[in-house]
Amino acid sequence: MKGGPLEGIRVLELSQIIAGPFCGQNLADMGADVVKIEPPGGEGMRVLGQFTPGESKSFHALNRGKRSIVLDLKNSEAQAIVHHMITDFDVFIVNSRFGVTKRLNIDYDTLKKHRPDLVYLDNTGYGSSGPSAERSGSDIVAQAFSGLMAGDKKIDEIGAPSAISASPIGDYTAGLAGAMGIVSALFHRQKTGEGQLITSSLLQAALAIQGTSVSKLPMADKIMLDPMMEKVKAIRERGGSYAEQLAAKTHMMGSSMRLYYGGYPVKDGAILLGALTPRNREQMRRALGIEDEPTGSPDFNPLDPANDPVVETVFEKIQSIMREKTMDEWIEVFDQEGAPVGKVNMPEEMVHEEQVKEMGYMYDYDHLVTGPELMPGPVVNMSLTPTGTENPAPPLGHHTDEILAEHGYDSSTITALREGGAAH
Repeated sequence: MKGGPLEGIRVLELSQIIAGPFCGQNLADMGADVVKIEPPGGEGMRVLGQFTPGESKSFHALNRGKRSIVLDLKNSEAQAIVHHMITDFDVFIVNSRFGVTKRLNIDYDTLKKHRPDLVYLDNTGYGSSGPSAERSGSDIVAQAFSGLMAGDKKIDEIGAPSAISASPIGDYTAGLAGAMGIVSALFHRQKTGEGQLITSSLLQAALAIQGTSVSKLPMADKIMLDPMMEKVKAIRERGGSYAEQLAAKTHMMGSSMRLYYGGYPVKDGAILLGALTPRNREQMRRALGIEDEPTGSPDFNPLDPANDPVVETVFEKIQSIMREKTMDEWIEVFDQEGAPVGKVNMPEEMVHEEQVKEMGYMYDYDHLVTGPELMPGPVVNMSLTPTGTENPAPPLGHHTDEILAEHGYDSSTITALREGGAAH
């Protein structure tokens, strides 16, 4: 079998939590040799939810296929190791608060002196300039700051905003975008011999996936968006709550949308309806046996507050009908109409889901410390160059001596580096 599409590409990764690790893992799945630099004690995700010292499910799920070297980059000798090693690497990945790499002497301008054609990815929370550049960032903060959280209208039982999903979508989007940028830069380097700096941020990723909501198109916006935001602004100025602001935003977007684009409880769980077109809504009405309901009329105005009771009546009727069958029974009914619906599965059940097993989306691994595990595999498959990796996430510092030896350090020098605290 041929190697992966990035076979022969070497990646040095200084990453933590999700965005950087996910970026590196995607490159490892494409066949790159990814070496992860960790600080003494390991990066933060190792201890977040650890079930045995230094090992967590989250770390395992984000660091497959990598090798681990432990360097204390506050130590000048450790920085010198990176400067020496980088000559043999094609890519450097870092995700940290803006300014950290400069303080550690591993910023792009420093490393490209040692490897002029280096492809360098720098992922931050907010970007490299502006009033928020040096602020600490995380996915949930980026969701809030970017408008993603309010745009998804997430609110908890006390009226406070809440994360839009169980998965940190800004982090994962930034990780995928970083991998796309890296392979594009490698393609450019192949043609020109030039390396380059790639920058990304959680804010940038969160904005990119909200194209319609965050963009400004005056001719279109004056119809609905501008009046809606004027109403939200008025509520805010009089001290109205976050819940009131969301309610105004939701109403102006049309309350009838939730009828066929949202979830309903059923006998044994829940079903999600995902109508995107008038045809989809007609399919769902036929499946539910309510083809004559009033919101389907071309004359129905969902933005007219006088029609809210009509929408509420239909909503209650659909709720009642949906409770009559199980998830499997409803899936069969909606499938006969070709309507886009799905069960609301628990993520913990997906390893047993027949479609997932049939497609081979989960991979078996045997971790050196914690034994057998099933993890999601690569995000894409390729017909000629296989994707995925046979190797699980590495134990902390498992490859330190191996990697240093590959880069010309003899055993006595490695011992000295360990004794001096530069390597672990």
